[in-house]
Amino acid sequence: MKRLIQHGLMFGNLIEVSSPALVARYNRALDSLTGKTTSLTDFHIDISGYSPEIGDELGNHLYLNHGGCNRQFILLTTDQKTAPLLNAQFSTSRGILRQFIERNESQLFALTTRDAVAGELLNSVYAVDDPLALFDIRQITIEADTTEAHVSDANRLEGMINRFRNTDDGWLDDVLIADMITLAKKTGDVTRQPIALKTPTFKQENFWSAHFGGVYLFQNMDHPALISREDKEPLGNKLPIKHVFDFDNRNQIAKFLEYNDLVEPIVKARGVDAAAILQQKMDFIVMDVAADAGEDLTGATRRDIRALARRYGRDLPQEFHGLADLLRWANGAGKWPKITSEHPAYFYTLRARNHADKDLVNMLLAELSPKDIRQLFICHKERFYRDYMSWPDAKKGYVAEFLARDYMVDKAGARAALFGGETPMEGETPKQVQRFSGPWGGAV
Repeated sequence: MKRLIQHGLMFGNLIEVSSPALVARYNRALDSLTGKTTSLTDFHIDISGYSPEIGDELGNHLYLNHGGCNRQFILLTTDQKTAPLLNAQFSTSRGILRQFIERNESQLFALTTRDAVAGELLNSVYAVDDPLALFDIRQITIEADTTEAHVSDANRLEGMINRFRNTDDGWLDDVLIADMITLAKKTGDVTRQPIALKTPTFKQENFWSAHFGGVYLFQNMDHPALISREDKEPLGNKLPIKHVFDFDNRNQIAKFLEYNDLVEPIVKARGVDAAAILQQKMDFIVMDVAADAGEDLTGATRRDIRALARRYGRDLPQEFHGLADLLRWANGAGKWPKITSEHPAYFYTLRARNHADKDLVNMLLAELSPKDIRQLFICHKERFYRDYMSWPDAKKGYVAEFLARDYMVDKAGARAALFGGETPMEGETPKQVQRFSGPWGGAV
């Protein structure tokens, strides 16, 4: 992973915590949430306050996410809103945290100048030991306060003020007045500077979960389904949903995407250079074959990749040949190829339409077309990091250099060129209600 870290492709945009005051605040919050503290004097945190260094120290990288459910968080600064979410167990978690920070930015800025804000993403279950539990996670509510309870104390003070104002002879209640003065010393004047956090409830109906090997649950659809990356049989046959597929059910997944109007062929999408996208996907496949053959890919150019394609032509998989046929059609040099859902190249030819579940569908497509390492990195970093560890060294070097050169210099531009629209990838702004549909331009 060293290459990825050096290029900013892993642990990038984490927030450094090095001042004694911030470390002390973090420890107070950590102790209040978990009963543990850190002896580290400097470390880095993600949007939720999770630190990989502290995870190593405690021997538990889920120390803020016990059982992978009801993620806890520690906010030291509103700058955390731009940080990634590491060890994500649900695709919606980062977006919910970011939206919470943005909706309460001024209040959180004021609160974090004097204390850490600690909280939890609450849902109706406390463990996901059974696949049935996924269907009980229908909404997420955020609960948050400082370690010194500034928010709850401010709410208490406001209640006291209302009692004082609305009770006959309230000004004669010496105990009430004394309590108000004591609390006001801690909270400040809540009549002029109210302390209140907006904690909206987020619907979570369509999402990815890392549990059970990775599953995609689409409940709010005209044709609902659960799609499992691994064999669906261990999930059982008592799930409260009609359709359960795994990645071997390619035709059923393709029909699911079509019936719900979730995808479009890249070659028919507006505002994209389809030929360039297809060519890059083919280059990744060539690189994959060449790396397995022991080729040195350091500094490989497009010309080098073409030479490798000629050299290893007989070894190139069907994904390459299917995309090559489609590229010839896109360039006006061939007829429309018949690429059905049974063809290994099929899911490489699609992208999500611009709807509320765009990021989730592109995440699914990335897993169904894993040789496209750029889409895999952008849409599903957890799977990318896991796959990266098993790659030959030549492939690791080429991929790290390519992503640093092609993607990191202009992330927004690269995402727009590949996926269109303005919906950010990586779950940045989930919708509270997810309903959308539209025409589909492909054929199964």
